[in-house]
This record gives sequence, C-alpha cells and structure tokens, in this order.
Amino acid sequence: MTSVQSAIADSHYSQAQLGWFTRSLRILAGLALLPLCFITTISILNPHLHAGSEAGSGISFWLQFWRSSAFLYFSIGFILYAGWFFTRLLQPLFLYLYVLGHELTHVVFVYLCLGRVSGFRVSLDGGHIVTNKSNILIALSPYFVPFWAVVIFLLIALTGLLISIPHQEKILFFMIGVTWSFHLLWTLWIIPRDQPDLKENGTFFSLSLIYLSNVLLLSALVCLASPELTWRDFVYNWANNFIDVVTSVSTILD
Repeated sequence: MTSVQSAIADSHYSQAQLGWFTRSLRILAGLALLPLCFITTISILNPHLHAGSEAGSGISFWLQFWRSSAFLYFSIGFILYAGWFFTRLLQPLFLYLYVLGHELTHVVFVYLCLGRVSGFRVSLDGGHIVTNKSNILIALSPYFVPFWAVVIFLLIALTGLLISIPHQEKILFFMIGVTWSFHLLWTLWIIPRDQPDLKENGTFFSLSLIYLSNVLLLSALVCLASPELTWRDFVYNWANNFIDVVTSVSTILD
C-alpha cells in the first residue's frame, strides 16, 4: 500500500528518493511542457482571439465575452472570495475545506484508476490517503481539479433538473467564480509549503503539468460559458500559434 499526502507543515520527503535517471527524465519532460504552456496561454488569452463565427468582423471574442453576464457574475464571485481570503477571516475552516477537497480528489482519481482506498485522514496540518495505487494523475489531480467547483456545478445542475431555479445560470457562474477563486488561491498558498505530492513526481515537472492543466481547464470553462467560442475555434487558434512558434524558432536557428 502507498500513501498519497499533502502537507501544510514542512515534510521530510526528499526528491533524492527518485533515482537520478527518473529525476532527469522528469526534468526533461517538464522542459518539454514549457512550450506547450506558452502556446496554450497565448491561445486563450490572446486579446485578438476571434471565434469562427466572427472571423473578419473586427470584433474580438474577449471584448464580447467581457461584456457577457457569465463573465460578470463569475468575476463578482471570484473577487468577493479573493477579498475574503486576504482578510484571513475563518481561515482554519476554509483551510480544512481545502484539505478535505484535496484528499477527496485523490480518492476520486484512485477509483477512476481502478484502485482501492484503505485509509483517509484530513486535518489542519495536512492530510493523506492510503491506497494500493498511485500515479501522476492521482498525485497531481487536486492541483488542477477544482473539487468544490465541480460539486457546486453538479448540485446546481441536478437541482435544476428537479425544480425551477430563478436566475440559475447567474447563480451558477457566481458560485463557480467563488469556488474557483477558493481553489486557485489556496492552491497557490499551499504549493510553496513543501508538498510531498509534487516531490513524488519531481517538483519542476509537477509544476509545469499543473500550470498546463489549469490553463486547459480555464480554456474549457471559457468555451462552455460562451456560445461564440467552441473547442474547434480554440484548437484552430492553438494550431496557428504552434505553427507561428515553430516558424519563429526555425528562423532564429537558421
């Protein structure tokens, strides 16, 4: 059995537990992810991004999206929780909820990978699960899956199937903003605190993968929230940026 854990206090896990060959491969893999991180970031944050239906209209997708009710209510929720986070009011409660969501995410992915969980612990000092299976997905999933945002989405969606909820879409985007802010801020807070999850797979590789996964998840949310931008549009923009980067690098090398 293995233990997958997170820590708030310092831990004694050392990357030296990874063999030098494995560490070298993880560093190379992390370096290989950096261009993908860059291309994905500029693909979704490009201020001149155009959706397929608006090509040639001269109106950028982001200009329209910033004016949408989805962005408005998401932003209100995000900013409100961010303000609360920095006041440190009820910090132990929110920290406990974060660690709980962190460990439950491990549990979900253990079962998705057909593993078993035989132990589970959550406290303000951190948490861990005991399982017969561990891999990169299980170890790093809590850093890019916003557990409580998924829970809120499912609750509101399922409730909406049973009863009519006034302003359901606005409430949904507001709560997604709150819970995504919760996930992002606590993740940024916890990462520098010597996380065994990250060291288990090499810190540099883990951080590169976490960043790429979060940007892809953000891209998915934007595509879902906006009927003007589809995954096809995003992939098209990504492919164009990839070609531009490869062409630029080739020109520099020549």
